[in-house]
Amino acid sequence: MLEEQYRAHGRVGPEERPTDGEVAPSVGSMMSDGADDLARSTAGGPLQRALKRAMDITIAGIGLAILWPLFTLLALAIKLTSPGPAFYIWRVVGLGGRHFTSYKFRTMVANADELKEELLDKNEMTGPMFKMKDDPRVTGVGRFMRKFSLDELPQLWSVFKGDMSLVGPRPPLQREYALFSPWQEQKLLSKPGITCLWQVSGRNDIHDFDEWIRLDLAYIRDWSLWLDIKILIQTIPAVVRSRGAS
Repeated sequence: MLEEQYRAHGRVGPEERPTDGEVAPSVGSMMSDGADDLARSTAGGPLQRALKRAMDITIAGIGLAILWPLFTLLALAIKLTSPGPAFYIWRVVGLGGRHFTSYKFRTMVANADELKEELLDKNEMTGPMFKMKDDPRVTGVGRFMRKFSLDELPQLWSVFKGDMSLVGPRPPLQREYALFSPWQEQKLLSKPGITCLWQVSGRNDIHDFDEWIRLDLAYIRDWSLWLDIKILIQTIPAVVRSRGAS
């Protein structure tokens, strides 16, 4: 089914997708179809960009250093309660269409991707992204981790490496990106992040994918270091209250 969708939308199929570090073919048109105006309006000065990167490295580095006991406990909880690996390999698309691999704690059964085909008719999100409340693939431990966004913590390594930022649009899965329209591809004008406007707005309360994109583009258009700081501050109570989580 997904293979037919890739072809029907004129995007690359799974066997043709770029490997990590390569750029998806459709990004070239995205960058030249008026999106350069948005990019210029949000680039920020070199000092702000350097400070953003310094903040990413510092917070991610400290987080990885002090949270390793929690990482160990979560990994053990996953391994003891569900067959399969502790980490989910997350193949996504980042800045400028660059493909990279990130990691999350696994919150679903090991064959969740295969079972997804059977649940597509229950998708509660419009567009290429799949969202389902009370997804039967989610494990008991996984549900707890998702409630407080603990499954996202391994992405700190991607932030530390520079593939992601603390704040930025959610990176789309490679299979999701294959179905993006040119307008939706504009979210790749910014480095992806762990949190953004969609997180503090109640991410699972949003069921219109284009509304999610509008929030991402608003962030890109209005970006400043101060906006990142405000989003980080607002993320803390949103996570504690498990706002919009499922």
